[in-house]
Amino acid sequence: MLYLKRKIDAYLEAWKSDPDRKPLIVKGPRQVGKTESVSRFAGRHYGSVVNINFVEEPKYKMITADGYGVDDIVKNISRLDPSKRFPVGDTLIFFDELQEFPDIATALKFFKIDGRFDVICSGSMLGINYRKIESNSVGYKSDYGMCSLDFEEFLWARGYGDAFVDDMLEHMRSLTPFNEAEMSVCSALFLDYCILGGMPAVVREFISKGTFEGSLETQRQLIADYKEDIRKYAGGLDQTRILNVFQHIPVQLAKDNKKFQISKVASGARFRDYRGCIEWLNDAGMVNLCYCLNFPELPLQGNYDETRYKIYFADSGLLVAMLDEEAQEDLRANKNLGVYKGALYENVVGEALVKSGYRLYYYKKEDSTLEQDFFVRTADALIPVEVKAANGTAKSMRTLISGERYPDIRCGIKFTGGNIGYGGQIYTFPYFCAFLLKRYL
Repeated sequence: MLYLKRKIDAYLEAWKSDPDRKPLIVKGPRQVGKTESVSRFAGRHYGSVVNINFVEEPKYKMITADGYGVDDIVKNISRLDPSKRFPVGDTLIFFDELQEFPDIATALKFFKIDGRFDVICSGSMLGINYRKIESNSVGYKSDYGMCSLDFEEFLWARGYGDAFVDDMLEHMRSLTPFNEAEMSVCSALFLDYCILGGMPAVVREFISKGTFEGSLETQRQLIADYKEDIRKYAGGLDQTRILNVFQHIPVQLAKDNKKFQISKVASGARFRDYRGCIEWLNDAGMVNLCYCLNFPELPLQGNYDETRYKIYFADSGLLVAMLDEEAQEDLRANKNLGVYKGALYENVVGEALVKSGYRLYYYKKEDSTLEQDFFVRTADALIPVEVKAANGTAKSMRTLISGERYPDIRCGIKFTGGNIGYGGQIYTFPYFCAFLLKRYL
C-alpha cells in the first residue's frame, strides 16, 4: 500500500532521539492515519513491536487486573499472547484505540519511571474523555495532535518536494506574483485538494487511479463511520442532537451569514440544550469552531462570545461529501463549486489555519455590516484575514486597518482566486498559500 509521507514522521524521529522521551499519546479524529504512521515508524526502529488494539482485542482490557506496574502489565500481556517478546531497550508497546480503554493511561507514569520500554498510545474520539486521561498521567506523557493531510502533505503525496513549497513561500515574502504556469498548476492542485479533502483513504485512491472515481463513495463511508461513532460514544438524548447539528453544518455554511443558528436545527431548539453537542463534535475532532470576538483587539483568549460561533468541518472533503447530488456531480465533473464556493474556500482556509496551530475567531459588529472572516495574531499585532470568492473590495478590513478604535490592527491579509498583490496595507495571496500563513508571518 502506498505510504503517504506525513508531518508526524519527523516528530516521531525527534521523539525517538530524545534520551528523556516520555510515553507518547497521538490523538486525532478517526481515519486520519495515526495507526499507519506509528506502525511504519515502529517497524523501522524496533526489534519488537507489541501491538495492542483495544477495539479488535478487548481481552487486553484485563492487563491491569493486578495493578498498573510495568512488570504486572507485561506479565499479563504475555499470558494472553506468549508470542509477544519484550527485549529491553528494543521494544515499542503500541496501545491503539485508547478511547476504548482510557484506564491504561494510568500506567504511563510507571512506564516512564521504569524506562525499559517505549510506549505510544493512539486513539480517536479521545477529546471526549481526555480529562480522565490527563489527570491519570499528567507530567509523564507527551501529546501529538494529528489531523487529516494539509495541503503541504497533499503536495508531497502528489510528488512535489520541499523546494516547491519553499518557492511558494519565497513568492509571498518577496510579493512576486506567480507566473501563468505556476498559477495554473498550483490552482489545479488546490482545487483537487478542496474536492478530496485530506483523508488518507480518499487521497490514496485518487493518486492510484488518477481520477475522482470512487472518491465520493470513500468520503461517504467516512461520514457514515463518523455518524456511527456519534451513536457509539455519545450518550442518550445527545446522539440525536449531535447528529442534527452535524447534518446542518453544510446548509448553514452555504448561507451569506455563516453564523451557526441553533434555532434552525430543530423547532424550539435552544442554545443551552445544544451547547454540549457542539463541544462534543469539537472534542471529537470532527469540526472546527470559530468564535465571535467581543471586540477586535488583543489578547484573543477570553475575548470572545461562546454563544456566537461558526462551525466548519475539520476536513473539507467531508463538507463536499455532504453536498446534494447535483452539486456533487457538478463539482467532480466540471469542478464548479456553485453556491458552495464561498463556504468551501472559507472552510478550507479555516482548516489550514487550525492545522497550522491557530484557533479560529471572527468578528461581526452588531447592527452593522462590519464583519471579518478570521483573525490571527503575531507577537504584537492582530491581523484580520479575509476569504473572498471573487476578488472584491475588503471594505470591513479597510475599516479595521484605518480605524482609530483598532490600534492592534495595522495590516490585513486577503485570500482570493487571484494572484499576489499589495495595496492599502492589505496583502493579497491566492487561496493555495493559506497553509503557509504562519511561516510567512
